[in-house]
Amino acid sequence: MATESGRVVREGQEELPVSGAAAAHSHTRSHSHIQFQPLTRTSQWQATLDHTRSHSHTHHFITPSHTQQQRYSCRLTHSLSAMTKAKRGGQGSEGKFTKPSEPLFPKTLQQTNLNQKLSICSKLCFAIGAAPKEVTSSASAFFLQIYLLDVAQINAFQASLVLFIGRVWGAVTDPIIGFLITKSSWTKIGRLMPWILGCTPFLVVSYFYLWFVPPFVTGRFVWYLVFYCLYQTLINCFHVSYSALTMFISTDQKERDSATAYRMTVEVMGTLLGAAIQGQIVASAHTLKHCPTHNMSASYLGNSSGAEIVKSLVHSQEYLSHAKEVYMIAAGVIGGVFLLCTVVMFLGVKEKEDPYGPKTEKQIPFMQGFLMVMRHGPYLILTAAFLLITVAIQLTQSNFVLFCTYAAGLREHFQNIVLVILISAVLSIPFWQWFLQRFGKKTAAFCGITWIMPFTMMLVFIPNLLVAYIVAVSSGLSIAASLLLPWSMLPDVVDDFRLINPYSKGHEAIFYSFYVFFIKLAAGITLGVSTLCLEFAGYKTGSCTQPAPVVYTLKLLIGAAPIAFIVTGLMILVLYPINEDVRRRNKLCLDELRKQSIGSTTSEDLSNA
Repeated sequence: MATESGRVVREGQEELPVSGAAAAHSHTRSHSHIQFQPLTRTSQWQATLDHTRSHSHTHHFITPSHTQQQRYSCRLTHSLSAMTKAKRGGQGSEGKFTKPSEPLFPKTLQQTNLNQKLSICSKLCFAIGAAPKEVTSSASAFFLQIYLLDVAQINAFQASLVLFIGRVWGAVTDPIIGFLITKSSWTKIGRLMPWILGCTPFLVVSYFYLWFVPPFVTGRFVWYLVFYCLYQTLINCFHVSYSALTMFISTDQKERDSATAYRMTVEVMGTLLGAAIQGQIVASAHTLKHCPTHNMSASYLGNSSGAEIVKSLVHSQEYLSHAKEVYMIAAGVIGGVFLLCTVVMFLGVKEKEDPYGPKTEKQIPFMQGFLMVMRHGPYLILTAAFLLITVAIQLTQSNFVLFCTYAAGLREHFQNIVLVILISAVLSIPFWQWFLQRFGKKTAAFCGITWIMPFTMMLVFIPNLLVAYIVAVSSGLSIAASLLLPWSMLPDVVDDFRLINPYSKGHEAIFYSFYVFFIKLAAGITLGVSTLCLEFAGYKTGSCTQPAPVVYTLKLLIGAAPIAFIVTGLMILVLYPINEDVRRRNKLCLDELRKQSIGSTTSEDLSNA
């Protein structure tokens, strides 16, 4: 077993330079048969953690040398080996072994294989699980605002309250769901998979009623507020569980990065599918055909016969009924896609527990784990940077249809422009995956996200069809980078935290749930304020044209505001400390911890036998 463990760890060390890997391996081998004195957890092990923490933060901005990597890896190996022997030595007396009530390391079948390579089929099934959330989110991001204003016909202030309160409610429920997930026990299908399966049918129902116009008028605001909050709660149950699942499909960083690339490709395809389904089905509800030939002004009403006025009103009501019907059809189709993708993901993905560290006798409370996560510097920097970048993308996304309809004169083409943006994003995901592997994730973030800024301003100042399609192709590149990179960098942050806190396990859901919490909270505030700005500018619900202040406000929401958020986010991202050298060092040390975990489990099995 020792030979096999050594072989697995040597395979995991291939990313390091030859000299560093060889030195680390030879040092580990030289200590493999040395008898250590028992260590207590509060003394020597704590000193090791302090040494680990100082290396993880002091050298984030400095490329670590091979000597540091070797000393870092061997110190962890030495301490964990000694601690394991101390634990085993205390189980019996007078040279006799007694069966322990709870082994130091949980005996799970998944822990016996460190080289967890994922098949293409497994990666595809995992990636397909990302599509349901993106399909529904894309449809609501592009069309919910204009649906509330022009189809449900609630005023702009009420629409801003629905969007703001719903997003904030979704943000608040994220950490609550993360807390509940951390308290969940492992089942035959895992710890996260029951959450994904359990929330899906209720989520589909709530999503359908979000696009249903109730027969009453006075209570429509409450109707949409309730179902939007319910939808946000259930989609959080799905998304937090699915996002944290990334850490439990493989222990190999390359495999996780590859699976994340598959996932991001399918996410963009899901966004494309949601926009395509919703856009193509409901496009007829937003064309000029439903607008009357004459403006319904006082002069027109005074100079027209009663029959003409009635005919115009009936014409408008017919198109309004048609709009309600096509939105319900689109909701039903998207609900069916959600169910299908969830089933495929469940059948093709197996959740596995990661043996990176020993099992503690006492579980760390949620609040203590939360404070540990919030004090982790790389996590705070990454979250703050992509919070602002994501807010910029969502601000553009939510106001794009309104901009094309009322500010750019592209009412008949907006659904096709949206499709071009998303097709460009889908096709560029493999390029960004290659780019981040070749030049690093941080460099990819700067190159990819800055690309959108000049083209967005071009559309604001030159709003014609040809420029719109050029901007759509270029913007797709940045959107793909903004989707891929945060979810590719977050597992690196979790690995860095795991290495500093090897005895604090099960906090992956906290990382993902609070990341989504901060993103949604900021996005909810921003979108609520942007819709409120349209109200102050004089937005007219159900009107075919909007006054000049509304047009100017839409240009600001599409151009200047997103650029300001992006620039601020990139300035924060400069401080992100986990470069490629740090990633390689963390991989080596975690592999050593996993090897010790497997070796200790095997030794206990032999002693108990």
